[in-house]
Amino acid sequence: MSANINIRRDVSDKFYRYKMPKLISKIEGKGNGIKTVIPNMSEVARALSRPSTYTTKFFGCELGAQVNCDAKNDRYVVNGAHDAEKLQKLLDIFIEKFVLCASCKNPETVLVLTKDDFIMKDCKACGANLMADNRHKLVTYIIKNPPTNAKRSKKSKNGADGKKGMPTPPETASNGSDDEDADDVTAFMDAEAAAAAALPVSRDVDDDDWAVDTSEDAVAARMKELAVGGAVAKLTEADDDEDDQDDPLEQFAEYITTHPNASDSDLHTAATNLSIRPDKACAVLAQVLLTSAVLTNNEIPKRAPLIRTFSKTEKAQKNLLGGIERLVGVSHKELMPKIPMILKALYDEDLVDEEVFLAWGEKPSKKFVERKISKEIRERAAPFLAWLKEADEESEEEEESDEE
Repeated sequence: MSANINIRRDVSDKFYRYKMPKLISKIEGKGNGIKTVIPNMSEVARALSRPSTYTTKFFGCELGAQVNCDAKNDRYVVNGAHDAEKLQKLLDIFIEKFVLCASCKNPETVLVLTKDDFIMKDCKACGANLMADNRHKLVTYIIKNPPTNAKRSKKSKNGADGKKGMPTPPETASNGSDDEDADDVTAFMDAEAAAAAALPVSRDVDDDDWAVDTSEDAVAARMKELAVGGAVAKLTEADDDEDDQDDPLEQFAEYITTHPNASDSDLHTAATNLSIRPDKACAVLAQVLLTSAVLTNNEIPKRAPLIRTFSKTEKAQKNLLGGIERLVGVSHKELMPKIPMILKALYDEDLVDEEVFLAWGEKPSKKFVERKISKEIRERAAPFLAWLKEADEESEEEEESDEE
């Protein structure tokens, strides 16, 4: 049994959900007849949701070597002697070019063949539909060898400039109706998924390499390993309809504190992998990501792009303010006098709507902190709330004047 590794080997997080078996290579023969057999190629290809022939042919293209793909006997061979690590590095390139989404860097993509023979990567994680590396030699093989039973669309004979053999880019392709394009793409995607599912599976391979084990035993084991304290206990107690989110929230908080140099992309991926709801993520980010230097270090403007991806709903914005209450009322009480400036920073970055601010300021709540603390925070926030209300009224008067 080969060990499972992260599909993205540049990600060291052991909770990274996308896994694949580590490549195994076996050298056979000698002299001019020496060759490298990859015994677990089908398992690796299955984890990537790509046909085994694609990965094997890619090795041949990169190494300038002949390959032999015998799907019936589950035998994949590359001529020459190549060690496993060398092939693994080449597989990393294949994953970057033909598996990972260029937008979110997740491997939840399927290859789509357009009418003009462009290979696109359709991401099921973020919805992006971006072009693969269509300059690579492997593209020719993919076009000639789509997954079994895939419906092929007719290739356009003329490009945008009307010259034969010049393909129209996917963005401007217009041959055929939109419905026909959709049917062709759907058929191709369905057939590709079926082909990947039909690949031989070793009994030693995990049936669900892309899933996080969420059983009670698995969660308990991860929590014991992380030794997470009660940093977000109040946050998880605050929402009665999702008590089962305690562990993922604490893991997310632990990830933030133990990875101080994590990028916005890393933190967003961590939240996604732990299935953290956007409103919960806002509460954790406000409490754990921001520090006592939130103003002096301009932490809110710096982290605004990340927070904004989660704070798109009213509920998420309310939880963001709840996290701020925890920040100034529990974690860093020295920030209490600075609450108006913190709220102004949230307002300037469009992280919280005016209506949400004003509704939040109407009455204290014990959802995130004790009611006494919540009341004090709102009293401290009074100057900002008064300014916001006044600005809102002035804006309404100007609109009425313009209408008249």
